[in-house]
Amino acid sequence: MSYLIKPKGYKPLLDLKQTERGIKQIKDFFQLNLSSELKLRRVTAPLFVLKGMGINDDLSGKERAVSFPIKDLGDAQAEVVHSLAKWKRLTLADYKIEPGYGIYTDMNAIRSDEELGNLHSLYVDQWDWERVINPENRTVDFLKEIVNRIYAAMIRTEYMVYETYAQIKPCLPEKIHFIHAEELRQQYPNLDAKDREHAITKKYGAVFVIGIGCKLGDGKEHDLRAPDYDDYSTPGLNGLPGLNGDLLLWDHVLERSIELSSMGIRVDKEALLRQLKESGNENRKELYFHKRLLNDTLPLSIGGGIGQSRLCMYYLRKAHIGEIQASIWPEEMRKECEQLNMPLI
Repeated sequence: MSYLIKPKGYKPLLDLKQTERGIKQIKDFFQLNLSSELKLRRVTAPLFVLKGMGINDDLSGKERAVSFPIKDLGDAQAEVVHSLAKWKRLTLADYKIEPGYGIYTDMNAIRSDEELGNLHSLYVDQWDWERVINPENRTVDFLKEIVNRIYAAMIRTEYMVYETYAQIKPCLPEKIHFIHAEELRQQYPNLDAKDREHAITKKYGAVFVIGIGCKLGDGKEHDLRAPDYDDYSTPGLNGLPGLNGDLLLWDHVLERSIELSSMGIRVDKEALLRQLKESGNENRKELYFHKRLLNDTLPLSIGGGIGQSRLCMYYLRKAHIGEIQASIWPEEMRKECEQLNMPLI
């Protein structure tokens, strides 16, 4: 079901030509800064993978992958990727990347089950990145260090946009605020998970919520995570479970928080077995990716995805992701957006 947020008095700060120019400038500038901050080299990524190997990501476990038969492989099924969390770890092993270094790529995907709106599209584009780590790096302090490095690249990119388009004023805070999902729940006990995110992000401007996928004090997860990439069960911040999280920014146009990145330290053997058992997915141990991990042929890693269109949308102060990327929208939404000064590409 589609849903449209309608900011009052919205007027784009850039016309269509300036917007297209700004998108390219942001993408070029940010990926170079991200690459140098985290020591990542660019690699080429697949748009689809073979079904049944455990390589495609399950996200929350509910989304259906777009699939099609391959004639030359006896109609074996291929799936369009949801993201590349598992594929990247295989690639780190194949390229023999050393600890302290990693890879990034342009990930393009189709998520046909998305509920379309200002922030969600059928088409997903993000920078997927992954970096090899040592056992001693599997700590919440190391996670926070990496988040701070990514945030530093975001700060520099915002300044570049301001230098190019003076009408776009910087608004990111100097530092990002860290909080565990359980601490957030206790801080706002009468709000649901999404409204907690809005409340804390409005207060601090930029927030990283740790522990996405683990059970909280009320028996519920803050948000769902597949059990076989992020480690959400190993003790981390203040002894609470989780070595992963979501990076949120306060969007002054939409007057709500938006998620720019989902990332984390990935499961080791122990965390994988624990999370597969807890989620009732122990049958996955027989899949290709999971066997590689359990046989010690994959490196320990940290990684995540950073939404390209959402990042551009934030920097260019746009009200709808369709002002940044070309996709398919309900005709009613398209007409309504035109009336609201949101010209969809």
